Amino acid sequence: MKSIVSKFASVVIPLLIGIGIIYYQFNSLSEVELEKIKSCFVKANYNYIYLSLLVSVLGFWIRAYRWKFSLNHLGYHTSFLNNFLTVSVSYLVNLTIPRSGEISRALLLKKYENVPFDKAFGTIIAERIVDLLIFLLFVAVGFAVQFDTLYQFFLKQNISFQNILLYGLIAFAFFGAFILIWMRAEWNIILKLKKKLSGLTEGMKSVYQMKNKWWYILYSFAIWTCYLTMFYVTIFALPETSTISFEIVIMGFIFGSLAVGFTNGGLGAYPLAIALIFSLYGISNDIGIAFGYLVWTSQTLLTIVLGLLSYLLLPLINKK
Repeated sequence: MKSIVSKFASVVIPLLIGIGIIYYQFNSLSEVELEKIKSCFVKANYNYIYLSLLVSVLGFWIRAYRWKFSLNHLGYHTSFLNNFLTVSVSYLVNLTIPRSGEISRALLLKKYENVPFDKAFGTIIAERIVDLLIFLLFVAVGFAVQFDTLYQFFLKQNISFQNILLYGLIAFAFFGAFILIWMRAEWNIILKLKKKLSGLTEGMKSVYQMKNKWWYILYSFAIWTCYLTMFYVTIFALPETSTISFEIVIMGFIFGSLAVGFTNGGLGAYPLAIALIFSLYGISNDIGIAFGYLVWTSQTLLTIVLGLLSYLLLPLINKK
C-alpha cells in the first residue's frame, strides 16, 4: 500500500506543480502578451525546430552507441538497435516519474539482451555521473562568463552568493564523508550493502576500467554538444531571439536543463526558467515564454512519439 501511495505521489506531485506553474504563468499575462505568444507560434520558422529535433535524435543515437563501451567491458555485446530503442523508451518514461527511465532502461535490456539488471543499471548510473560532471562544467563556464549579471539578479532576489557557497560546501562535505565511509568502513551494514550492490558497483566502475574510456568520454561530450546545439538552433525560429548572443544561449540551456528535473519533463518549469533567464538580458517575458514553449513542446512531442514507437518495435524486432 505504501509503495502504491509513494509511486502515485511521485507522479502526481510534480505534475500538479507543473500545472500550477502554467496556471500562474498564463494568469499573470495580459491579453496583449497572450496574443503575442500565439503569434510567435504562428510565425515561427519551423525548419529550425525540425533541425533541432534531428539533432536531438542524433543525441539519442550517440547515447545508445556510448552505452556499448561500458557493456562490452562487462562482457555483454548487445544489439545497437536494442540499445537505441531502450534509450528512447527511457526518455518517455522520464516524462512520468523523473529519473525512472533509468530503471526501465535496465529492465528492458535484461528482458531483450539478458544483461543482469544490477550491472546494466550500474552502467547507467555511471553515465549519469559522467553527464553530471560535464553539465557542471557547462555551469562553471556559464557562471564565470555571466557572473556580474547573475550576481545582480541574486542580490535583487535577496539571495546571498555566500549562502549558496556555504550550502554547496556543506553538501560537498557530506558527500565526501559518505564516499570515505563507503570505501573505508568495515561496518556490517556497509559490507552487506556492498555485497548486495556488487553488480551495480561493477557497472559503475566500468567507465574508468574500460579499455576505450577516452572514446567513452569523447562521446559523452558529443551528447552534450548535441543538447546545446539543439537549444541553439531553435533561437533562429523566432526573429526576436535570432540575434541573442551565445553567452545568453548557454545560460538559457543551463537553467532549462535544471528545470527539466523539477517537474515531469520540465512541464511548466522549463518555459518559466527560460523566460526568467532571458528577461535578465532584456528579452520580454512573452517572447521568453513563447520560445520556452516552442522548445519544450517540440522536444516533448519527439520524446513521446519516438518512445512509443520504440516500445512497440522492441518486441517485434526481438521476436523469436
